[in-house]
Amino acid sequence: MIVNDEEAAPAGDAHRKASVRAKPAKRARLAAASRSGKSVAEDRPEAPADDPPEAPADEHWHGSASDPFVNRELALLAFNERVLAQAEDPRVPPLERLRYLTIVSNNLDEFFEIRVAELKQLAEGHQENADAIRVLKAVRKRAGALVRRQYALLNRELLPALQAEGVVIHLSEHWTPALRQWAEQFFHSEVEPLLTPIALDPVHPFPRVLNKSLNFVVDLDGRDAFGRDVHIAIVQAPRSLPRVLSVPPEVSGQPHGLMLLTSVVQGFMHVLFPGLEVVSSHQFRVTRNSDLYVDDEEVTDLKAALRDELVQRHFGDAVRIEVSSSCPEVLCKRLRREFSLEEDDVYPVDGPVNLVRLQQVIDLVDRPDLKFAGFVPAWPSALSASRNELFDRIRAADILLHHPYESFEPVQRFLSSAASDPAVVAIKQTVYRTGADSGVMESLIEAARRGKEVTVVLELMARFDEETNMQWASRLESVGALVVYGVVGHKTHAKMAMVVRREGKRLVRYVHLGTGNYHPRTARIYEDFGLLTAHPGMCADVHEVFRRLTGLGQAGQLKHLAQAPFTLMPMVLEAIEREAQHARAGRKALIRAKLNALIDPQVIEALYDANRSGVKIDLIVRGVCALRPGVKGFSENITVRSVIGRFLEHSRVYYFLNDGAHDIWLSSADWMQRNLRRRVEVAFPILDPAVKKRVMEESLRVHLEDNPTAWTMNARAEYTQELPVTHLAEVAARGELEARGLILGSQSSSQQALLLGFSANRAKPALLKARAGVPARQLS
Repeated sequence: MIVNDEEAAPAGDAHRKASVRAKPAKRARLAAASRSGKSVAEDRPEAPADDPPEAPADEHWHGSASDPFVNRELALLAFNERVLAQAEDPRVPPLERLRYLTIVSNNLDEFFEIRVAELKQLAEGHQENADAIRVLKAVRKRAGALVRRQYALLNRELLPALQAEGVVIHLSEHWTPALRQWAEQFFHSEVEPLLTPIALDPVHPFPRVLNKSLNFVVDLDGRDAFGRDVHIAIVQAPRSLPRVLSVPPEVSGQPHGLMLLTSVVQGFMHVLFPGLEVVSSHQFRVTRNSDLYVDDEEVTDLKAALRDELVQRHFGDAVRIEVSSSCPEVLCKRLRREFSLEEDDVYPVDGPVNLVRLQQVIDLVDRPDLKFAGFVPAWPSALSASRNELFDRIRAADILLHHPYESFEPVQRFLSSAASDPAVVAIKQTVYRTGADSGVMESLIEAARRGKEVTVVLELMARFDEETNMQWASRLESVGALVVYGVVGHKTHAKMAMVVRREGKRLVRYVHLGTGNYHPRTARIYEDFGLLTAHPGMCADVHEVFRRLTGLGQAGQLKHLAQAPFTLMPMVLEAIEREAQHARAGRKALIRAKLNALIDPQVIEALYDANRSGVKIDLIVRGVCALRPGVKGFSENITVRSVIGRFLEHSRVYYFLNDGAHDIWLSSADWMQRNLRRRVEVAFPILDPAVKKRVMEESLRVHLEDNPTAWTMNARAEYTQELPVTHLAEVAARGELEARGLILGSQSSSQQALLLGFSANRAKPALLKARAGVPARQLS
């Protein structure tokens, strides 16, 4: 989900340092990292003393191939370079290329708000941290190159390509008389009444600047009505106005004319300063530390503490300034001084300072031929369309759902049916992200209204969704639902829903377990698995996990599920070691995992040990991978792939050959310290052989075959695409695709077959000609 980029807050940093209150545990970690010289690039506890050191950052990629770990921050930037490659691909429709470009900008915003902010805390701490300084220097250089690449692509390729299709963004230097007249009328009627120019002088200090808001620094000449010699002013753009305006075709001269708010403000900046000369005006945008710090040990009311902290989020220290590349150095120096930033923290841009706002172009332009054609998810063949048969079908056999290829509607129906079914007496569910408009949450509210026992474990600390979750909490509590916030210090990230039904003289449990969020919108663009089951042992384990989250007492033994922070990490390590034992005994050994991120040092060391024992290891890691593959002596049997396509690959799948048993686990947890050690997560085994086969084929084999959208990682942590662009054209020429544009340039031929398979076997024949949906935000 794209975060609203201008909901932020006051600054004025040189005069009033922002009060960001780090919780004691985090302060201790930062201090410990400074003492040890280690990089604490992730919000995590200190690594055990025997953990291998992270790879030192340099001006290349991630240090030498002999370093056991790849730096996380540089790996995140490398991931965004792979996403940007989608925008650079001429096979992708023009408006979708623009969407990928905005996704990268959104990712970079969060990267600076969280990751760079923490690096700067380390680098500027009481004791100088040489490693953090070195990483920060490399990050700035790499990020600067990525930003320049973005704007070069926008100006040289994307805007000309859109203009050729009649989609034109009218910049002020190219306004016709008709465009100028239209812009002037809009300025006077909609913009100027909302503007408050601030001249900088002793009684007008630098104004508070909102996080990621649009601002202008203005160079002036002359004296005002009071005789003041004014040189610099700040103009803040109104947050209530859209950043992209639709221009009528008769004014534009084009079918789809657009104008940026920045052009309108700058085009008539002189109106705001009558009698003065506007020498120049330049956009700028400040990014601030947006991490939330709630003291786990001192807080007595998490909801109240978080509500206060959400206000403080907007007062975080500045970490980056984006400014027009035409801005004179003297004005840049003034901005740096006001926000207490270094020269390397300034990112000059040749265009709008906020590319995320260009997503509005995609929404405003009604040109389906310039976008990916819509894909209608199939209805699962294992489920009847009848609501009355839902629980009967689940009771008969486990049902696997593979989103977005299969509809998310069965999950919503599972809960809405439970809400209206007189036999249902209780519903329990975890909620991490669900969105502001959610049928899932409405079903829970309706169930509570009908007198059912509704328990919701709602995670208030879901980053950037905190306010939405608090609003849902209030609505649920108002109708009598029991809302709890999990365990202080451990985010509840597990995806579970349980329905308890009275059938005859006994109570029967039904469970949904998933790898993704209960979020209907992201379920259309994120690849995830869900399992509907009535397996008594699995349901009993889910009941036990809910007991742990809502009550007190020692943890009971789980017979099927693995749960973090208790048994999930040991399960993973034991399964890896078991494969190593099989390899040492001369038996075939194989590990495959599909993850969003792999950075836990203990898991990586276990994988290195298994490699040395002769285990073949195939890793599909969409985002950050700190493991270094292909190094003789500790990772020569390990391959790492990253798949970036039209759907965001979000499911977590663990596979262990286990001497032919083919153990498969689905989970909400990546192999990261936070997931395995400091969150409540669950991994659930796939027990049904038919379901197991589907998971193996649809999530692992499909990505390990020839794939033009897969990137292969080498020992230098460099990623290269595996197949030439011509591969898909050759496949299409052989007639293996239903339509040339089906998933061209976005998914592999195997994924195309997967889509076609769902369409042919599970849905209407008309879906054979459907293409996949839109790309998703590429950072979960």
